[in-house]
Amino acid sequence: MSHVKIWIHAVWGTKNHERILTKEVRQQLFSHIQKNAKEKQIYIDSINGGLDHVHCLLALNADMTIAKAIQLIKGEAAYWTNKNSLLKPKLEWADEYYAVSVSESMLNKVRDYIKNQEEHHKKITFKSEYEEFITKFGFDHHG
Repeated sequence: MSHVKIWIHAVWGTKNHERILTKEVRQQLFSHIQKNAKEKQIYIDSINGGLDHVHCLLALNADMTIAKAIQLIKGEAAYWTNKNSLLKPKLEWADEYYAVSVSESMLNKVRDYIKNQEEHHKKITFKSEYEEFITKFGFDHHG
């Protein structure tokens, strides 16, 4: 039996950075995302976010790609939110997302970062944060 655990810090936003994820909606949404992910054998260690985005620390098993995990989480979350009319207008996610690997030694730092999203975003917008991530981790904007 293979033993695989790949830690990923994933971030995705609402379409057009719409600031529609109220605290009440986030609580219901994040609870549902964790339950749904578990059913799909995606382990979510931490999840939090702001009015226009979600941060998620998740572990992948040997059969799961990052793209598949994000697609399963994002797609089902929007479907569930809209089916249950949690938001008006409908919840739509931006197509792009950001994901980086996290070493075991950095897990607590990433957990704290995710836990403190509200405080963090009093100082910086999600759009600015996203640009920072893209630059910090050397991603090319256009590819």
